[in-house]
Amino acid sequence: MTTPLRPDSVVTVVVTRHRRDLLVDSLKVIGAQTRPPDHLVVVDNGPDQSAEDVVAACPVPSTYIASHRNLGGAGGFALGILHALALGAEWVWLADDDGRPADETVLEVLLGEAKRRGLAEISPVVVNIDTPETLAFPLRRGLTWKRHTSELGTDFLPGIASLFNGALFRASTLDVIGVPDYRLFVRGDEVEVHRRLVRTGLPFGTSLRVAYLHPDGSDEFKPMLGGRFHAQDPDNPVKRYYTYRNRGYLLSQPGLRKIGALEVLRFGLYFLTVRKDPKAFLTWLKLVRQGQRERFFRY
Repeated sequence: MTTPLRPDSVVTVVVTRHRRDLLVDSLKVIGAQTRPPDHLVVVDNGPDQSAEDVVAACPVPSTYIASHRNLGGAGGFALGILHALALGAEWVWLADDDGRPADETVLEVLLGEAKRRGLAEISPVVVNIDTPETLAFPLRRGLTWKRHTSELGTDFLPGIASLFNGALFRASTLDVIGVPDYRLFVRGDEVEVHRRLVRTGLPFGTSLRVAYLHPDGSDEFKPMLGGRFHAQDPDNPVKRYYTYRNRGYLLSQPGLRKIGALEVLRFGLYFLTVRKDPKAFLTWLKLVRQGQRERFFRY
């Protein structure tokens, strides 16, 4: 019989696959938090290269879940979140294996800010692991793209959050928005959860007082028209497949439909005038249409 967690409990959920060294770094900082998590759940999508010993070495009480089918990030987080809720978590703190909290105070600050502001969810600012003064992912505000932490302010960004990189959710929030959609596998699952969160009207945002370190992801966003617009174009064909297919599904959902027509114009401009590759544009259209039809076949 599982012992119930204490009131106000926090369960950390990490999804990993074949990245033991990175997981070691992540769990080291998670285990050293000034407000330590009450429990750690690690979902391993690649148990053929098991990380069970890495999890066992973390000082936080833990559950290691070996998935012998690769569930992707979406399925891994869905499984981990449901397990955390089943344990009795009142807060769920999400982390990927290739990133880590910037220091030992992150969870304590997030928890305090969420309670003080009455937030349903709160995230740290996600910064480049090599150059922490820059953002790991560019942030668009209107037609302007922000790339440096100094451009964001010093306190709090309401209504903006990166949800799988150090995000802290109330359990009651997850009751409303649910868990990531397993069908998406990877790419876009965070956007889909963000869409649901926005539609609830619940308050959420990003604390600029703490950071989460993550490898640079800005190289996928290719500038055009002098940097006023960008198109996401991963170099990896597997990432391109899931990015474009899932984007088609996302843009057919309530809350994102208005930008669907603009997306065709933007990517048409990118593929035809920047890359000068009509065939790539046709591939993009095909994958977007596949997502719209909810044909979630694996690559």
